[in-house]
Amino acid sequence: MMRVLVIGAGSIGRRHHQNLSTLGVQTRLLPWREAEGTLEAALAETDAVVIATATQIRLPLIQACADRDLPFYVEKPLAHDPVELAAILAAARPVADRSVAGFMMRYHPAVRHLAETDLSDIFRFGFEIGHDVTQWRPNWRFSDSYAALPDGGGVLLDLCHELDMAACLFPGLTLGTVDSLGHSAYPGVDVSTQIGLSQPGRTGTVAMDYLLPVSTRRITLRGTGRLYDFDLIAGRYTITGKDPAAPELPFERNEMFLGLMRDFLALAQGRAPSDTPLLPRLDRVGESCDLIARAWASRRFAGQITKEIP
Repeated sequence: MMRVLVIGAGSIGRRHHQNLSTLGVQTRLLPWREAEGTLEAALAETDAVVIATATQIRLPLIQACADRDLPFYVEKPLAHDPVELAAILAAARPVADRSVAGFMMRYHPAVRHLAETDLSDIFRFGFEIGHDVTQWRPNWRFSDSYAALPDGGGVLLDLCHELDMAACLFPGLTLGTVDSLGHSAYPGVDVSTQIGLSQPGRTGTVAMDYLLPVSTRRITLRGTGRLYDFDLIAGRYTITGKDPAAPELPFERNEMFLGLMRDFLALAQGRAPSDTPLLPRLDRVGESCDLIARAWASRRFAGQITKEIP
């Protein structure tokens, strides 16, 4: 039976641990605080690794995996600093074609549908995600989380799937202005950010926040032939214009995690993964990860919000 070590026992680490068990894998959950002093022995007794730690402590773990020829699944984002990102990609090179980044939204049926659609007529796009972070999880406080840290925290990194989706659907995007709002209780942490993006004949934005009272996740694509308005929270997918055809896209959130994990296990075992063109294999996600890191480094704080965020 394949053995997988999950490093990091937060909510995402526990989800991966449970999903691996569901998929019939022998899995061990190692909290980051317990890894010091036991990591060497744990790595010697595993066939692959899931890294679900805070962003700023990924490089030594990835280096340790690569040194032992262990494929790994690393949570997004890989890094918030472009220099560290380059170091991570260099360190991971020996196992990059058997490793993945945790961009599980690539497995959302709506994203897959758009990736298979001719979007050449799109001249403006928008990706938006927002929620009230104070209502995010029961018995959870923002101030106690990695997201509240100035080094590697903030909404842009936490909700960076939208940037990755934009990069998948429109490769080669140029980064424009990155306008953020902060909070007096959390210096250097963005709680709302809007990112300008462009390429020849096309402009767009990616916006994310911790403030909206109603959870929002939407993709809007405007083209000369069609308008796509996809509400990912409500599961409503509207296409208007030439030959309108609203697709039926059944969705179950954990299936995205399972889909990516199945592909990772296949890669780690030398088997063929699924045929998705969006497989976030580590040697193929450099452009997206670089866009995320450069956007974080380019934030310009335009002011602060006053909402209390405990």
